[in-house]
Amino acid sequence: MYHRQLSEQAIISGFRKGDADIIREYFYGYCQAGYNIFDQRYQLREKENLDFMSLAHQYAIYLMEHNWKPLEDHSPSVSLKTWLINGFRYVVLDALKWYKKEYGSITFEDYLRSFDVTSDLRLQFNRMVEDVCDHAPLNREERLLIDMLLLRGFKGKEIAAELGMTPSAISQKYKKLKEEIIVPYFKKNFDMDLDMPEVMDERAILSREATMGEASMPSPTMAEPMAFEDMDFIREEVMEQKRTTPEFITELQPNEIFVFGSNLKGMHGGGAAYIAYRKFGAIMGQGVGLQGQSYAIPTMQGGVETIRPYVDEFIEFAKAHQELTFLVTRIGCGIAGFTDDEISPLFEKAHDVENIVLPPGW
Repeated sequence: MYHRQLSEQAIISGFRKGDADIIREYFYGYCQAGYNIFDQRYQLREKENLDFMSLAHQYAIYLMEHNWKPLEDHSPSVSLKTWLINGFRYVVLDALKWYKKEYGSITFEDYLRSFDVTSDLRLQFNRMVEDVCDHAPLNREERLLIDMLLLRGFKGKEIAAELGMTPSAISQKYKKLKEEIIVPYFKKNFDMDLDMPEVMDERAILSREATMGEASMPSPTMAEPMAFEDMDFIREEVMEQKRTTPEFITELQPNEIFVFGSNLKGMHGGGAAYIAYRKFGAIMGQGVGLQGQSYAIPTMQGGVETIRPYVDEFIEFAKAHQELTFLVTRIGCGIAGFTDDEISPLFEKAHDVENIVLPPGW
């Protein structure tokens, strides 16, 4: 164990070199701190295959596939520990979706609990609520209630006084809005396989660690000696597998392109299309082709065969641009309603194109 604090650069260098002591103390140590926090919210230890080591190994594989660069690119204002824990959080949320086995399986309540909505780091949450208010069939009073409760943080009694209603009536009204409008809109328009929850605040992490008391938390059950003595088994697993598109994409390398399913009108309002628009340069009104660091393939104009010409066009485009790497998401398998078995055969010719990366199983 290291008795002196290493610099962040030295820690990341140790990760890349496969230094077992550095990996044990810093990678697994930081992940364990995050796991303890997330376990308090989601009771991870009670769920099959959501044990600490399984989730930490998934995160390690992802980071090794990217040569640990996602850790190196963190904001100077955020510590490596906080950045690493936030990355681990994506793995946890993705595993929860797998566990619940249904589309949009992370509920609205899970989403609200997944970050501190009272903090300043709530941009994604605000966007979702604003989109509901802008596009859902709400009257003025309903919009005001949602705005006051979810965006401005008013309590039920305060809203009741403002609207001239009883607190009980406000509670019932919000419950009805949530069940009939908010949750259905949330499930339809926000693909949680790709949507990015907010970054946890550094002070919140430190505060929760202190509140829980690390000494009182049960230690993870760690495989001996494979878990820490030798990381080669993870490297071999990575090398044996052809690269696949990650289930969550939070950033791109300069030469990487985010390939998403769109509609011909270019209304990038939900799922991967929303992420492409918000993060990777997709242009409203452009439903086909390269735009910023994204590439749109229309999937909502008819049956599977109507998608094939656009896929073929994409494959030829990728062949002509070998300097770029195209990360294909599960296009057509979200809002469009197709299955992997229906869409994946369209990409058969892409298997031999080195710069096209497909989802697992495609």
